[in-house]
Amino acid sequence: MSIKSFGAKIFASIIHKKTQKWANDPVNTQKRVFEQLINEAKQTAFGKDHNFESITTHEEFVKHVPVRDYEELKPYVDRVVAGENDVLWKGKPLYFAKTSGTTSGAKYIPLTKESMPYHIEAARNAILAYVHETGKADFVDGKMIFLQGSPILDEKNGIKLGRLSGIVAHYVPAYLQKNRLPSYKTNCIEDWETKVDAVVEETVNLNMSLISGIPSWVQMYFEKLKEKKGKPIGEIFPNFNLFIYGGVNYEPYRSKFEQMIGRKVPSIELFPASEGFFAYQDTQTEKGMLLLLNAGIFYEFIKAEEFFSDNARRYTIGEVELGVNYVLIISTNAGLWGYNIGDTVQFVNLKPYRVVVSGRIKHYISAFGEHVIGKEVESAIQQAMEGTTVTVNEFTVAPQITPTEGLPYHEWLIEFGNEPEDLETFALKIDNALRKQNMYYDDLIVGKVLRTLVISKVKQEGFQDYMKSIGKLGGQNKLPRLSNDRNIADRLKLY
Repeated sequence: MSIKSFGAKIFASIIHKKTQKWANDPVNTQKRVFEQLINEAKQTAFGKDHNFESITTHEEFVKHVPVRDYEELKPYVDRVVAGENDVLWKGKPLYFAKTSGTTSGAKYIPLTKESMPYHIEAARNAILAYVHETGKADFVDGKMIFLQGSPILDEKNGIKLGRLSGIVAHYVPAYLQKNRLPSYKTNCIEDWETKVDAVVEETVNLNMSLISGIPSWVQMYFEKLKEKKGKPIGEIFPNFNLFIYGGVNYEPYRSKFEQMIGRKVPSIELFPASEGFFAYQDTQTEKGMLLLLNAGIFYEFIKAEEFFSDNARRYTIGEVELGVNYVLIISTNAGLWGYNIGDTVQFVNLKPYRVVVSGRIKHYISAFGEHVIGKEVESAIQQAMEGTTVTVNEFTVAPQITPTEGLPYHEWLIEFGNEPEDLETFALKIDNALRKQNMYYDDLIVGKVLRTLVISKVKQEGFQDYMKSIGKLGGQNKLPRLSNDRNIADRLKLY
């Protein structure tokens, strides 16, 4: 056993004890976080506008602070972006994490000196939880790769901005820098395909022990490695023993990964976002991820079935139940208050509190981390039809993760009223319109993780036949514009 792996085990034991302390006292832990957040933000513009001076209980907080999404919080964010002090949180943020917006272009999510450390600690603690539970720490002696965005940051009114993964790259601990890949130079490459080629060249002959990234990106890396060496990943990297992932559901990829690797590899699931690091998998033996209750985030939960009703109840951690689909609402030390991130979760354990991500409160596609929403696909097809005689009766969109040949793609199932003369040209128009709206989708196309969308024609009244078959024809029943699985798509293709 090396000194580094021995030290990792000791450190893991210390962190485990600290984690157990707050995990075993969840209600009081969240109460302390709530009180700290309110106290710290009393003198901010948001705090003054929402009577933080008078708030001492969650009931009072609910009375004064409504649930908002980014668009609704945007007037305050715009003031922060413009350089104003003490708007959502004291002072100014350290960074803006730039993400894809819904109706107003890019979103700027603030990261403060108080919130930033939790992003780093959570990722570290996820690995240490694995070390503590399994006793395995030899991987710390090998090379570790973190497939992430470019660390090159822009600046807006004196505040640095970039992708969250690129910002986090600046905070890799010194004790990992020697083992960490890719190199800074390679990590700065913007073109994803060029970047992956460079990563392959840097790593193919090294002792890789830990690999981390969004599954769709890692899949592309693995495929290029196999093409170069002509053998399974597990033979190229015999000491590869830990895969860390987040961003999308790994299950659709798991069987293909095991086939490419040639064996099973333990994995750790993370639940990070620009708005906060919410949970990580803390055990290999039970389902779900440990909800981080001591990380500068106060959580509220609204039952998904009640979310769009007036005065839906906002539950706190001590009130949640197993198996219920909740919309996740957060208030954070980065200045997000009553903020709806759009994700839904279900609790699979209450001692400690563990969750699984169950989806989005609105229909979406994010099989590859693209976060495509209904408004974007509706706008894209509308733009493609402009200036043409094409009409569309109905459509829906689904991911095709495992095509029989070629790259994965989004499949658009369309019932035309009047068909386009050239289906491929029409598909390209839709694709280009979608890429302009969604930078994640554009990245996946540019990086050759996805290919241009494919249109499958649905026969006349095919959607009606489908809705009738599931007992939802007529009334106010609506077909989802898009899905993150193929349940609807595969049924439709039978008609």
